[in-house]
Amino acid sequence: MPTNFIPIVGIAFLLIVFLMIFLTMVPVGLWITAFFSGVKVKISTLIGMRLRRVVPSRIVNPLIKATKAGLSLDADTLEAHYLAGGNVNTVVDALIAAQRANIELEFERAAAIDLAGRNVLEAVQVSVNPKVIETPQISAVAMNGIEVIAKAKVTVRANIDRLIGGAGEETIIARVGEGIVTTVGSARSHTEVLENPDSISQTVLSKGLDSGTAFEILSIDIADVDVGRNIGAKLQTDQAEADKRIAQAKAEERRAMAVAKEQEMLAEVRSMRAKVVEAESQVPLAMAEALKTGKLGVMDYYNMMNVKADTEMRDSISNLGADKESKGSDSK
Repeated sequence: MPTNFIPIVGIAFLLIVFLMIFLTMVPVGLWITAFFSGVKVKISTLIGMRLRRVVPSRIVNPLIKATKAGLSLDADTLEAHYLAGGNVNTVVDALIAAQRANIELEFERAAAIDLAGRNVLEAVQVSVNPKVIETPQISAVAMNGIEVIAKAKVTVRANIDRLIGGAGEETIIARVGEGIVTTVGSARSHTEVLENPDSISQTVLSKGLDSGTAFEILSIDIADVDVGRNIGAKLQTDQAEADKRIAQAKAEERRAMAVAKEQEMLAEVRSMRAKVVEAESQVPLAMAEALKTGKLGVMDYYNMMNVKADTEMRDSISNLGADKESKGSDSK
C-alpha cells in the first residue's frame, strides 16, 4: 500500500463530510429551481433562512408560484409572515385566486386575515362561489298557540373587507333563527305561515341580518315547514293542573284545620266529663257529712232515694218503649 494512500482517503472523507454539511446548510437544488423559474434568491439568503430556523422550501416555492402568477412579492415579506406564524402557501394561493377573480386583495390584508385565524383562501373562494348555510330546525309559536317548525337555507358570500373582526356563521344562524321566531310569532294563525312561507324569508331578509358579520346574505329560502304541538292548549292544561293542585292543597289545609278543631273539642268534652265525674264522686261524701251534722234527716234521705229510684224506673220504661218502636219499624 502506498504511503500517500491514507492521507488521500482522509482528505476525501473530509471533503465528503464538508459537502454533506454544505448541501444541508445550502439547498442548492432549491436555488437552481428558483433560478430557472425567474426568481432571484441569493445563496446567502437561503443560508440565512437555515440559520433563522426557517424552512427555505416554504418560502421559495410560494414565491415561485406568485412570480409565475404575476404577483410582485419578495422573499423577505414572505419570511416575515412565516416567522409571525402565518401560512405563506395559503396566503399566496388566496392572492392568486383573488387576482383571477378580479377581487382587490393586497398581501397585507391577506396576511392579516391569515394571522387572525381565518382561512383566507376559503374566504376568497366563498366570495367567488357563494356558500349555503343550513340552519337547524327552528321552533316558533303563532298567535293561535300552534307550534311551527321551520328550516332555512341561507346563501351567503364572504365580505373580505369585514373579514377581520366580523362575526361568523354562528351569528348568521342565530340571527336568522331569531327572525323566523319573530315572524312566526307575529302571525295570527299557523295557517298563514303554511300558506305563504316566502313571507318569512322576505321579512327576515329585510332586517339586515348581515350587519357586522363577515358575510353578505344573498338569499334566505325556507326549506321545510312543519306543524308541531298545540302549545296554547298544553299551556292551558298545565295551568289547569296547577290550579287543581293549589285547590287540593287548600282543601287539605282546611281538612287538617277541621280535624285539629275536632280533636280540640273532644279534649274539652273529656275534660268536662272528668269534672262531672269528679263532682259526682263528691255527692256521697257531702250527703254523709250532712247526715253526720244533722243537716239532712234519715227520712229525707229515704225520700230522696225513692225519688231517684222512681226516676230511674221511668227512664228504663221509656227506653224499653223506644226499643219496641224501633224493632217494629225494623220489621216493617
